[in-house]
Amino acid sequence: MSADRRAAERRVQQRQTAARRGGSRRAERLRRDNGSDRHDEPARRDANELTAAPTARYRPVGCAISTKSRRRGGGTYESGTRLLKLRHKTSGKDPLEIINEIGMCGTTWIISGLVKCVSKRPAQFDVMVSESIGSEIHMALGGPICIILISRAFAVIQRPFGLSFLCLTEDFWHVREMDGQLALSSRPRAYRGPSRLSPGLGWLEVFRCEEVSGDLISIIHDFKREVVNHIEARPSQQKSHLKESFKFTSTKKPKIAVVGSGPSGLFASLVLAELGAEVTLIERGQPVEKRGRDIGALVVRRMLQLESNFCFGEGGAGTWSDGKLVTRIGRNSDGVVAVLKTLVHFGAPRNILVDGKPHLGTDRLVPLLRNFRQHLQGLGVTIRFGTRVDDLLVENAKVVGVKVSDTESDLLLDNQKLGFDAIVLAVGHSARDVYQMLHSNNVELVPKDFSVGLRIEHPQELINRIQYSTLANEVCKGRGKVPVADYKVVKYVDEEGTDANSRENGRSCYSFCMCPGGQVVLTSTNPSELCINGMSFSRRASRWANAALVVTISWKDFDSLGFHGPLAGIEFQREFERRAALMGGGNFVVPVQKHLIIYSILALVVDVPPSSYRLGVKSAELHDLYPNHITEALQNSISMFDRELPGFISEEALLHGVETRTSAPVQIPRNTDTYESTSLEGLYPIGEGAGYAGGIVSAAVDGLYAGFAVAKNLNLYTGSIESILGKPMKNTGFVKY
Repeated sequence: MSADRRAAERRVQQRQTAARRGGSRRAERLRRDNGSDRHDEPARRDANELTAAPTARYRPVGCAISTKSRRRGGGTYESGTRLLKLRHKTSGKDPLEIINEIGMCGTTWIISGLVKCVSKRPAQFDVMVSESIGSEIHMALGGPICIILISRAFAVIQRPFGLSFLCLTEDFWHVREMDGQLALSSRPRAYRGPSRLSPGLGWLEVFRCEEVSGDLISIIHDFKREVVNHIEARPSQQKSHLKESFKFTSTKKPKIAVVGSGPSGLFASLVLAELGAEVTLIERGQPVEKRGRDIGALVVRRMLQLESNFCFGEGGAGTWSDGKLVTRIGRNSDGVVAVLKTLVHFGAPRNILVDGKPHLGTDRLVPLLRNFRQHLQGLGVTIRFGTRVDDLLVENAKVVGVKVSDTESDLLLDNQKLGFDAIVLAVGHSARDVYQMLHSNNVELVPKDFSVGLRIEHPQELINRIQYSTLANEVCKGRGKVPVADYKVVKYVDEEGTDANSRENGRSCYSFCMCPGGQVVLTSTNPSELCINGMSFSRRASRWANAALVVTISWKDFDSLGFHGPLAGIEFQREFERRAALMGGGNFVVPVQKHLIIYSILALVVDVPPSSYRLGVKSAELHDLYPNHITEALQNSISMFDRELPGFISEEALLHGVETRTSAPVQIPRNTDTYESTSLEGLYPIGEGAGYAGGIVSAAVDGLYAGFAVAKNLNLYTGSIESILGKPMKNTGFVKY
């Protein structure tokens, strides 16, 4: 045996001996704190687990060995997959059920007394698990568990000296908190390590997380239960009268079609299905799984699916967007709280209930929507993806059904006529063919103000420096001590380009849908038109930050270009989307400009900064895109934004064109109490496409209240909506998020 080999083995033995001695001291301290003796079996078992020396097979994280030591093929962790298969064979249970039986799901495990051997303590607000802390956790938990519980499943918690509920010694100053659900989700196959854990007094304790109450499902079930208990407590002669007053289901279930599976459509379907209606959810796009593949084909191969893209599909346009849950319709109103808690019920993180700016991200929305869909199907809801509504079936001024077709077939023979008692129209703001169909059926449409502009992109580090100054280095791509920086700016510009100080005296110029750590994406629904938006994932870890800079427009702007009638706003959008497509040269290439120089037009610059837009950019003169009064309003507002955020005008900033779909260009008038269209009986326009919402939360709240209103109109129940959720907020369609 060579001298180098012997030296390497000697160093490994020395490390093992040191680790064994450290474990023995921890075990002795545990026995002393617990007051146990040598005859105490539980304490002795815990001590044996702690004194078990980590071998080369279960080497602590961060412990280095000689580069010349031989790696043994047998020194690998036992296969969690093989253990799952064996347990599945013997018990006959599904592997997912076996994982849930481990007991870590929905729990928090507290590991204490691990910092005595750590030379460098974590900073006061440090929530990252350092290499030394990871090594201590690895040794205490007995080896392979640390392979499953990656660092993002741990957090450092500060406990003030003298207030620790475990022990008043320095050893318990810091504890490690482990999210069991997150730990298992990272490596769901390997469950052997978690299954071996058992709580130990003073070093490993478990706390089960409480369920979130107050979600929409619980509210409806609790209300039903209270009504039933109230009726049963009454004398027999009053029961029949009360049952009639608080009935939940009629003798025949009404058939209701919900068109669109965005937030408003999903929540309306949920309420109606819970109250006993026979619901059919019609969606022109595809479920999130197939929709994700279609979007991937668009981004990679420029293949635009007209019915399955960034705008159409399960979850609506907000699925592949930033996933913001901020709203101005009342952050603590009953409807908003019920929506947020329902999202938590379907898989959203609990922090959205307390965050000032709650945010999900596309990666969290996709599994949430899958859970939502499965729940609806469990209630008996029929979901028809890839089905487009082509026309309404109207008899005696009342809608009695819809004519639908398969979006994946080009044959007109595939049209079907489906009869329903009510139609809940929950389409998005990009369903232009639906607006045209409603207009042809003499449904009243009213032009609505909206905003158009450009999307500006900066390096995220620049925005961090502007907002955080010296704390910018603490962001760490969404994993640091402070969150990724964002901004929101609003100015009012008059016709002379000066600050108007109020909306009544000028145009509103503001940032819209700011996506920190995000990217610019294509939201076109027609190959000859070009429209963009921003999106980000939950971590917001991208190099770029983008936001739309938009200006409000009204019917006066439509008239100036010769667009008239209820669909004038749609024609206005199309005009500038076509201009942008021509500027980019086609093939979904986006025209860009470095920035708009205030009070003077910047000459065309070929060399532009890099962009997050993946389909390509082309330098263009964006100041020629919009009419002069819109361009001047944008220029003047950018100058004001730079005074508020010094450095906003930068050589690294890049303007992209165009952003035109900030909200619906029309509104479908409806009754404020029944939510029914004022011009067609049986039609219930709701959500953002109908002009009554401006974001995920406000659309969901509108769908929630509309579901109760439709149920009440169809005698599914005769109770009061306000008794369940309070009064709805009015004019949600005019609130920007």
